[in-house]
Amino acid sequence: MNKNEAEKRIKALRKEIVDLRYKYHVLNDPTVTDDIYDSLTKELRSLESKFPDFKLDIENDPLSRVAGEPLDKFEKVTHKKRMLSLQDVFSVSELEDWEERAKKIIKDENPTYFAELKFDGLAVSLFYENGKLVYGATRGDGYIGENITNNIKMISDIPLDLGKNTPKVIEVRGEIVMSKKTLIRLNKENESLGKQKFANTRNAAAGSMRQLDPKIAKERDLNFFAYDVAQLSEDYAKKIKLHSDEHRLLVALGFPVSEYERKCKNIKELENFIDEISKVRDSLPFGTDGVVVSINESSLQDRLGVVGKAPRYMCAFKYPAEKATTKVLDITVQVGRTGVLTPLAHFEPTLVSGSTVSKATLHNMDQIERLGLKVGDTVVIQKAGDVIPEVVEVLVNLRDGKEKSFKMPLKCPVCGSGIEKKEGQGGKSVAYYCANKRCPAKETRGLVHFVSAFDIYTIGPKIIERLQDEGLITDAADLFALTEADLSGLERFGEKSAANIIGNISEKKNPPLDRFIMSLGIIHVGEETARDLAGHFGNLKKFLNAKESDLDHIENIGPAVTESILSYLSDSYHQKFIQKLLDNGVKPKEYKKAIGKFSGLIFVLTGTLPTLSREEAKKMIIDNGGKVASSVSKATSFVLAGESAGSKLVGAQKLGVKIIEEDEFLKMAK
Repeated sequence: MNKNEAEKRIKALRKEIVDLRYKYHVLNDPTVTDDIYDSLTKELRSLESKFPDFKLDIENDPLSRVAGEPLDKFEKVTHKKRMLSLQDVFSVSELEDWEERAKKIIKDENPTYFAELKFDGLAVSLFYENGKLVYGATRGDGYIGENITNNIKMISDIPLDLGKNTPKVIEVRGEIVMSKKTLIRLNKENESLGKQKFANTRNAAAGSMRQLDPKIAKERDLNFFAYDVAQLSEDYAKKIKLHSDEHRLLVALGFPVSEYERKCKNIKELENFIDEISKVRDSLPFGTDGVVVSINESSLQDRLGVVGKAPRYMCAFKYPAEKATTKVLDITVQVGRTGVLTPLAHFEPTLVSGSTVSKATLHNMDQIERLGLKVGDTVVIQKAGDVIPEVVEVLVNLRDGKEKSFKMPLKCPVCGSGIEKKEGQGGKSVAYYCANKRCPAKETRGLVHFVSAFDIYTIGPKIIERLQDEGLITDAADLFALTEADLSGLERFGEKSAANIIGNISEKKNPPLDRFIMSLGIIHVGEETARDLAGHFGNLKKFLNAKESDLDHIENIGPAVTESILSYLSDSYHQKFIQKLLDNGVKPKEYKKAIGKFSGLIFVLTGTLPTLSREEAKKMIIDNGGKVASSVSKATSFVLAGESAGSKLVGAQKLGVKIIEEDEFLKMAK
């Protein structure tokens, strides 16, 4: 990026971020998630560091100010002490950089630290005199907020009278939050009444406190957690030496504080605490997006002071973003095992959900058109199911006019053959296919799919390509005719590795019927459908003689899948391939339905389980007679959720499907 391009990009980012901050802090109507906002801010700061000529000083930088403005419908309150925001850090290395900057100022001092949950709600200030609540106010722009005292009084967690023997003056800062359970209840009520549902717990909490009728705040069942003392009578203040002392005082005065807090001697202990929270945060009753880290010593906090909108002695550690922004550099097309042409977006390497990604599938041309995506666009990406990256949104406000539209090729990019268009399942989309049955890309990817379905673990993509190049295999059936002599004569293939590969192939000649069906690579027939087919037909002969009337009686198999199966089975090329497999010694086992504690139950898995791998959990379900589905529907019995559960959790909540964790699942399986 040259200097002119950088200047344009910086200006566009700055304008977009200021607009997003206004919607978030003032209108209480955020149009993007915190992840997306953080991602845009990181890009801006990165460009400013590379092109310092375009960096604004703190006084003129809108990002160095708290963005809120008090709304006119509430009385204004001037904060006696400015309400600050926190500097964000997104990795351990950034946390260490923050510590290093602080130590340069305090020099030979060795600070300790205090860590606590960062709640995702509405920040408020509560001012007490002689033990009685005088007012409660929102952050606003940090200097002036809104008087929401009447709504504050509706929250049972907040004491209105601190009693006797309390500070003459105390100002408490904290967060008003809504539990996930309450959000689900409210959204169900809103849905039944035809009202708009809340996007998340933060919006719900903040929106509730901005209502003029206090009864609404009372009905919303809100909670409060205190985290800071902004002002304190001198007789009490002189006893406070540490930030953790403030927390002890808050508890003594009857304020709820987070049970997840810790005093840490060094960065390593901080890292351990952050890691512990990462493992439980998705299961917590309240929304949290990180950990607040403070230098614990009050004297060192005073020395470090404030820069811009943020104190130097505090920061917010944010966990890996579930969403991030990046720029699309190119769109290419890859050919899959069924011959389908899939557009692939290539973008600047971006950290999302803890790993760096540089490309994502766009699925099909319909998806590109739905997104309105062009090469050069700034996009929002996320990990689908926490594994595969996907593009979910285009930020059209950041376009500069140089973006280019994408068109699907008229010929296969691998073999140059013609392209066929076919309707997808349900007729909702159109897919492009290479018309050549012997397209090299189809054959290679089909072989990779086959060995995966047969669990031939000694053969990977590179070995498959090598065997093809040497003329030893033309299709998957040829694998079962290979000998040790065929392999041991090849360069870099010794006798031992040849024996391992041939031995592994021989072990897999009797696969379960569902794995055999899946290995064929029939369009629309994945793991679940293959299992349904095996369960219905029981053996290979009956499956190969399947008729439309047979398939119509199988649950979850619609017209598109039926047509695909019958087309495959009636094709002479595929018939010869299956016969070749049988001639080479492959004999699928008859399928016997498992009967057990999960019989008749359908599970959907999401996130990372504490002790079980996804495959282990699937096997337990299937071995106990249950089914594993890839998406949540009304037919789903349970969603088994682990850490970093994805959108399936939201789907389950909307449909009222019971969500269970690993502990409950294991008890059910006993």
